[in-house]
Amino acid sequence: MTVTKEQILEKLSRVKGPELEGDIVTLGLVSDIFIGEEKIIFSITVPAERAQELEPLRQAAEQVVKNIEGVNDVLVALTAEKKASQSLETAPPKMPASKTEAKAPPQAERPTASAQPPAKPPGIPGIRFIIAVASGKGGVGKSTTSVNLALGLQDLGLKVGILDADIYGPSMPRLLGIKGKPSPADADGKILLPMDGYGLKVMSIGFLVEEETPMIWRGPMVISALNQMMKEVAWGELDVLVVDMPPGTGDAQLTMAQQVPLAGAVIVSTPQDLALIDARKGLNMFKKTSVPILGIVENMSYHMCPKCGHRTDIFGHGGAEKEATKLGVRFLGAVPLHMTIREKSDAGEPVVMSEPDGVHAKLYKRMAETVWQRLDGGQAKNTKQAPKIIFESDDEENESND
Repeated sequence: MTVTKEQILEKLSRVKGPELEGDIVTLGLVSDIFIGEEKIIFSITVPAERAQELEPLRQAAEQVVKNIEGVNDVLVALTAEKKASQSLETAPPKMPASKTEAKAPPQAERPTASAQPPAKPPGIPGIRFIIAVASGKGGVGKSTTSVNLALGLQDLGLKVGILDADIYGPSMPRLLGIKGKPSPADADGKILLPMDGYGLKVMSIGFLVEEETPMIWRGPMVISALNQMMKEVAWGELDVLVVDMPPGTGDAQLTMAQQVPLAGAVIVSTPQDLALIDARKGLNMFKKTSVPILGIVENMSYHMCPKCGHRTDIFGHGGAEKEATKLGVRFLGAVPLHMTIREKSDAGEPVVMSEPDGVHAKLYKRMAETVWQRLDGGQAKNTKQAPKIIFESDDEENESND
């Protein structure tokens, strides 16, 4: 695509601002513009409470950019940055006309609605439960856990989707061996059909950009992309949508926790103390946003030599289980650091599908059953009637060593 940022801004400068005074470029409402090989993406900052009212403004901006020669597709979103929301909630008081007015308490200027608890975010039609798989830091195997957990839930006879919410490091195209791009679900191309991976419905920013293209986006752009992948995808009827969260506890993670009706969260950590410190932060973030913790997974728990069978606790062992006990949350299980899991993941053949009867697949399936029981109150729609499994540390280790 040979279109330049300057061309796009010139066209956008013809779009009037929210009050029909000035234009959206001069008013500073246009975010950083991302120009991909097949798609142009940007957002327009507006007051959150006026988003629906200003939808025509978004459509106008989208249309003027679509009219540029050489542009194939445009994605425009309305976003509300923190400053905008604060100005609505706490408008600056007018200058007092008298000393009497000056003595009025500043609370009088605040709208009474700000004291009300935030409303529960609306769900996504057709999706029964949305769960997050998260970690306080990267590199702990969160995405591998997400995809195998999703496949484990599917093994119970459930309809499952997975959203790759890690904008900066999308993994699902590689982990599920999916190539190609999503197709539009409607004539306008505003709704996309999810991709298919081993029966899972999958959406990832990795389907829209090349694998080696860096995503140099600021917070509003990331949040906009996440919201659209959640709500502008034809997910259909799903029992569970698994969200592979970005690592950390920043703006994107907090926004997902606050704006998406999460039924629960699974925390992934490795055993060592440094990872557990970060996992604790992720867990506390969900607790503060009233998202139930479904359990903690200890990934890379130990290494079993494939030749001699000698076990080595490279990162220590049992730290996540102790942390779960300490915090009063469920311990979902310990997954070893094993060549098979890594090789199958790199090849786009998750172990739950490629070795469904193997030890590692059984671990993920047990986690999936426990998660589903917690979501559905024990009334799991399990077409295979899998037996209830009680987790005991010694039993898990013995089975892993078989």
